[in-house]
Amino acid sequence: MAYFVHPTSVVDAGTTIGEGTKIWHFCRIKKGAVIGKNCILGENVTIGANVVIGDNVTLRDNVSVEEGVTLRSGVLCGASCVFANAPCTLGTDEAGERKTIVHENAVIGANTTVLSGLEIGEGAVVAEGSIVTRTVQDHCMVVGAPARECAWVR
Repeated sequence: MAYFVHPTSVVDAGTTIGEGTKIWHFCRIKKGAVIGKNCILGENVTIGANVVIGDNVTLRDNVSVEEGVTLRSGVLCGASCVFANAPCTLGTDEAGERKTIVHENAVIGANTTVLSGLEIGEGAVVAEGSIVTRTVQDHCMVVGAPARECAWVR
């Protein structure tokens, strides 16, 4: 096996896991999820059905990534970060969920909630404890509830 899954984790058939990826204690990976190479999923991480995760992504303990979310390569999500999925909102696709995309090398701080249907730009930083209610531009740092622009990062 080219990847590691701790024996306490549950990985549904029909998932794809890249070489070098490590999935630690009590994780749940649902059918159709695609996880790239060299990723690290901490304890008690939940990955929804059909979620797409790029290479070199780190998800700290207790992260929840719901269906409809794409995390591109190099993303870091702090502990207890949640990506919401709201199936009964305006702007839905045919399947009823809103798509969320986190672009390359973005950092999402611990205890952050990201509402559905948004994009977090390349290299963006979301401060710990924020609630992201609108799209975040590339290289922008946001903070607060709701998250507001506070700086630019390079």
